[in-house]
Amino acid sequence: MAGRNESIRDGSDGITGHDLVRLLREQGHEVRALVRSRDKAEAAFAGLGVETIVGDMGDVSGFAGTLSGCDVLFHTAAYFREYYQPGDHWPELERINVRATVDLLAEAARRGVKTAVHTSSSGVVGPGPGGEPGDESTPPPREAQTNLYFKSKLVAEEAIRLWMAQHPELRVVLILPGWMFGPEDAGPTGSGKLVLDFLAGKLPGIVDGGTCIVDARDVARSMIAAAERGQQGGRYIVAGEYHSLEEVMKTLESVSAVPAPTRHIPYAIISAYAWFAELGARFTGRAPTVSLEGVRIMHAKHKIRSDKAVRELGATFRPLAETLRDEVEWYRRRATVPSAELSGASAGKSR
Repeated sequence: MAGRNESIRDGSDGITGHDLVRLLREQGHEVRALVRSRDKAEAAFAGLGVETIVGDMGDVSGFAGTLSGCDVLFHTAAYFREYYQPGDHWPELERINVRATVDLLAEAARRGVKTAVHTSSSGVVGPGPGGEPGDESTPPPREAQTNLYFKSKLVAEEAIRLWMAQHPELRVVLILPGWMFGPEDAGPTGSGKLVLDFLAGKLPGIVDGGTCIVDARDVARSMIAAAERGQQGGRYIVAGEYHSLEEVMKTLESVSAVPAPTRHIPYAIISAYAWFAELGARFTGRAPTVSLEGVRIMHAKHKIRSDKAVRELGATFRPLAETLRDEVEWYRRRATVPSAELSGASAGKSR
């Protein structure tokens, strides 16, 4: 299975792509990685022997030729972080996450790639009819329409399904990860920012909510398993276990020696704060400190099951404490947090 190709819209900063590249090289596979910054990618993958291709999902034809000679395409690219900035992002979400994804699959098939693993989102999976945790067979939640990122992934899945019906020569498998945490989150993603804000004592309190949390390294391992034995057109939830935000805070406290906030912030108050934060962001052009959609999604407390991935892909999930300990230690090694937090001090901590 040498000659794999990984497409990363967020370049070497993408937490999923970064873990996937490292794991593939550890297993002895050749890797050709699409990146937006060669300098950043070569620094991140130093010594790994990764071939980097500078390109962007906004122009698939510009790098399509490099798919030749690859056996497997791992598509981890997405218009994601930009969505949480002010403005109307649906045109770009639809262009990158939907149309460019189908274009990429078409180019891969045209150049002899045999398998593609597409990264979707567990946000397209709703609860079961009786409120039980959802699985690959349950319909989307209401949030898949109000959250345009989730909507773009839902539309992309349908577009992929229609494309596959006409192109059986390319085996396509879909991975639906939960909220990913873990080391190497240089971006950082929203989860990484939560960890950094915790370490810096910037979190004013605990919000009522929760979701399924997964280590990005476990997602990468499941993606490789999907390439090896995933069903054609199969959808696999790789979401880990459900954890409340309070559990996340307490676990971070235990692995970092930084006290967790004890104040519980009512949903109505955090919603109002997020509304004003987004209003202010429209005038400043900066990302809001808290997004209203993010608050709503966490408050919905959706639970989903990864049973199919466990059964068919052999997916396993490490404990939350291990994931957060590794992530905290990685940030501290990079001196990403101030020296006061490095020693576990909590001056100015809001309680």
